[in-house]
This record gives sequence, structure tokens and C-alpha cells, in this order.
Amino acid sequence: MTNTIDTAAAATTIELLHIGGPTVRFGYGDLVWLTDPTFDEPGEYPGGVTLYKLSGPAVPAAEIGPVDVVLLSHDQHADNLDRSGREFLADVETVLSTPDAAGRMEGIRGLATWESVRIGAVTVTGVPALHGPEGCEPFTGVVTGFVLQAEGLPTVYVSGDNASVEYVRRIAERFGRIDIAILNVGAANTDRFGDHDLTLNGRTAVQASAALGDAVIVPVHAEGWAHFSEHLDYLTYRFTVGGRADRLRIPTPGAALAVTVAP
Repeated sequence: MTNTIDTAAAATTIELLHIGGPTVRFGYGDLVWLTDPTFDEPGEYPGGVTLYKLSGPAVPAAEIGPVDVVLLSHDQHADNLDRSGREFLADVETVLSTPDAAGRMEGIRGLATWESVRIGAVTVTGVPALHGPEGCEPFTGVVTGFVLQAEGLPTVYVSGDNASVEYVRRIAERFGRIDIAILNVGAANTDRFGDHDLTLNGRTAVQASAALGDAVIVPVHAEGWAHFSEHLDYLTYRFTVGGRADRLRIPTPGAALAVTVAP
């Protein structure tokens, strides 16, 4: 199935603000979007696996301003939805996530894989994501990514916590062209699956970039938590030796990043 929406009809600039971790604010289709809200200061999150947050947000929740839509990859882990992030959702009209998340939390619209919903001029499609190796879902839970499309605008892919290159290939095949990809990287690893990472690592991020063709890659979720096992310098190295450094745009938390996509 190929996307038929006329996207990227002219050179377009999308401005993104990386808050920290997986949290990114951006404007698209006259709406303000936010991914995976995390606004807590450093702290400890006990659970099946204890997570340790090492740095706070570059921009506090009180300074984010109004948000129209939150794209929540999943609700189970504090590094994607922390205590302050949960409070933040109360003031957002539309929150999209997994059907499982919608069953656990009020006010969430669940999207099944490949299901689409129209918000204003934007079509949002839930796309597959896998938070670890094959068979991980009973342990890490179901997660989702998103693809945003609108007439005359670039197609934007938000990966969520996905470690599967094969899923990225399927997404690229289905939509035909992805212009901007916000990828959760950092090789998250809590030792639950040994050497198998929970998110893309440097090597698999390059493979995902190749699957996405000419898409501009904006890597996030590689800092601020103790369970990230690779830093952005290593990611840059992998993209350089893989011949794809020209596709990479690394955001500075707290500073706007303008990404221009040519037709």
C-alpha cells in the first residue's frame, strides 16, 4: 500500500524543540505536537527494572506552551512518560497512543497498527514498533510509532521506542516516502535481554536510515537516563562510516532545530 497524499510539494521547514529524552515539540499542519512527555527532575523510578533519570528537561513543562496533540509511544515506562508528563496530559485535548494505553488511562485515543485518524488537516497513522528483540512484548509491553501526513507538507515518522529495523523497512515500503524521521536511539539496555537493546543502537540506526532513503534523521532519547548505553558521538561516528552523515541532524536540547525538506 502506497501513500497517496501529495506531501513535500514545496521546500518546507519544520521547527523542532528537543526537551530531553524522547520529548520533542514541533509544529505541523497548524498544530503543536509533543512526543512522550518527560518533565521530571533527576530521580529514581522503582519497578520491575529500576530506572535512574540523570538530568532534567531543557525546558520545564510550565514553559512549553499550549500543545494540541501528544504522541505517546507507550505509558508503561517512566523514561517515556514520567510523573510530570502524566500531569501534563491533563491539559492536552488529544493524546494518541496504543490501545493498551487507552485501556489503562483515561483521555487517550488508542491507535492499532496501521490505523489512521484525522486531526485537523493532518492524518496520523499508528505504525509498528518493537521495544526490544522478537518476543519482548510480554516483558516490555506493546509500543507504537506514528506517521504524520498532510497536503503539501513533509511526511514525518516518529519511531517511539523501536529496536526493529525490519519494522522500519515495512513502514518505508507502506508510505513510499518519509521526509523526516525522529528516531529514539541510545541503545537502551536494562540487561533484561542481554546484549539485545531496547531501542536503536548506532549500527541499527544506520540501517534504519538506509531503509528510509533520503529522510532527514533527528535522533533523540540518547541522554539523561542511566540505561542508555551509547552516546551521540558514537552515533555520529556510525553514520559517518556508513556514508549517511549528511542525513543526520542532532538537536541541542532547549534550542530550536529547523529542518528544511526540499521537494
